[in-house]
Amino acid sequence: MSGFDLTIFDCDGVLVDSEIIAAKVESGLLNDAGYPISVEEMGERFAGMTWKNILLTIEKEIDIPLSASLLDKSEKLLDQRLAREVKIIEGVLYALSRLEGPRCICSNSGSSRLDMMLTKVGLKAAFGDHVYSAKDLGADRVKPKPDIFLHGAEKFNVSPSKVVVVEDSVHGIHAARAAGMRVIGFTGASHTYPSHADKLTDAGAETVISRMKDLPAVIAAMAEWEGAI
Repeated sequence: MSGFDLTIFDCDGVLVDSEIIAAKVESGLLNDAGYPISVEEMGERFAGMTWKNILLTIEKEIDIPLSASLLDKSEKLLDQRLAREVKIIEGVLYALSRLEGPRCICSNSGSSRLDMMLTKVGLKAAFGDHVYSAKDLGADRVKPKPDIFLHGAEKFNVSPSKVVVVEDSVHGIHAARAAGMRVIGFTGASHTYPSHADKLTDAGAETVISRMKDLPAVIAAMAEWEGAI
């Protein structure tokens, strides 16, 4: 056994290489709307956040309301791009084949998008019905709030202190730590940036990996570590 009662995976940027696609779509829309931002900056600043919360953050920054139409426009464009382009993160199948015990996905993405991406990359069967969207809990309960992680632990009737989370974003790590869980940071997706690992560590990740094939050994090692939350 891994030493943990549950392993929780984020989806975007951890299981599927989707964050880079989102960054390209969203940076394009923001540039068209008069807010210049690069794909790289999108990944660094906003990976793990919902598009709605990204827009709200930028509106506060520039004190100018962005068109509400950007919400729907982004969702449609992104779904189209993901359906064509999203790929599995290298090493995920290897890691899953060597991890023992229950596992689930806790994501800020909507349920229909999660189903589409997991089906496309062949991961749907690996998690079955244990795929949970924070949006299903409510618009105000997405990461960096801990609600979705606590929801996942509750579904398996396990203590948060016996859960390990794999996350690629600062917002996701804040959520997992707020839930009282231990966290591994991941920087192996295409949206990674030079200070990515440092930022995940600063946010509360106990360790950071860049290769998913290293995950089983790291989880086994963490089970022996007493350092926690």
